[in-house]
Amino acid sequence: MSRTTPPGSSGPAAPGASAPRTRRAGTALALALAAVALAACGKEGSPPVKGPQPEELPHYQVATGFRLNDSPTWRKAAKRGHFVVGAKEDQPYLGEKDPATGLYSGFDIEIARMVSASLGLDPDGIVFKTIASANRETALQNGQIDYYVGTYTINDNRKKLVGFAGPYFLAGQALLVRADDDDIKGPQDLAGKRVCSASGSTPYQRIQQDYPKADLVGYDTYSICVDNLLTYQVDAVTTDNAILTGYAAKAPDELKVVGKPFSEEPYGIGVPRSDNALRFAIDDALEANEKNGDWKKAYDATLGLSGVPAPQPPPIDRYPAS
Repeated sequence: MSRTTPPGSSGPAAPGASAPRTRRAGTALALALAAVALAACGKEGSPPVKGPQPEELPHYQVATGFRLNDSPTWRKAAKRGHFVVGAKEDQPYLGEKDPATGLYSGFDIEIARMVSASLGLDPDGIVFKTIASANRETALQNGQIDYYVGTYTINDNRKKLVGFAGPYFLAGQALLVRADDDDIKGPQDLAGKRVCSASGSTPYQRIQQDYPKADLVGYDTYSICVDNLLTYQVDAVTTDNAILTGYAAKAPDELKVVGKPFSEEPYGIGVPRSDNALRFAIDDALEANEKNGDWKKAYDATLGLSGVPAPQPPPIDRYPAS
């Protein structure tokens, strides 16, 4: 059972919308969340469970006798007996925290677990910490976490601050709107629309730079954006299609993903920038788990529940040490 720490704080609420619409959407959201809660309880007659099922997740064999003495991060983790991993807590099927148990689940969580096992440390001992998008680089730089797995797009600017293993998945930026909205079909329709994303994220920056006529709103978490979408306080949520598909799958009568992806977002595992030994070892771990089938098993049991079949993993970019 993974140990956890309290999640980070959320951003302020956006201005309210009209009461009737807010009540209708709020009621729908409450019913959807209640259905998920009932499913988690497993009571007779309750809706089918939509979350990852433990019995369907891969079992990761812990590498015996593994040593990575050239990595200061690994040495510290080995001394304490477990890795401390940064993650997201509000992304269905990717990185989600159960408020009742404090446990994390999803594809990114499984990636973190398989890496831990390959690096010789029991994945059940991982301490997951929720880190907001804007704080990822700082958390790695100050040693708050050993590595970060949470829809973390690899790009050149971030490589100046942290190291990246992978990528282990390729996503693309998309838009989430209310199911009854036919006005927004792609980013070209965002002028004058209130669009929400996570502050500091790549999708936030892309809307800011490429679609300046949109009325951009930023919060710490995408869950706040989705809440505001359901209560008519924003018109769209934008981030990677993998994240948005998860939200739409949880509330298909309320939400939909529109248009084609308008970017490429290679997800990597963030590590301290100077720890090349750790980065290359994680590259090896990802490659091994893709070859032995655990990567696909982890996808099918988590992100695959959104209805999108497993793609081919992208080629790992073993860029040279700097």
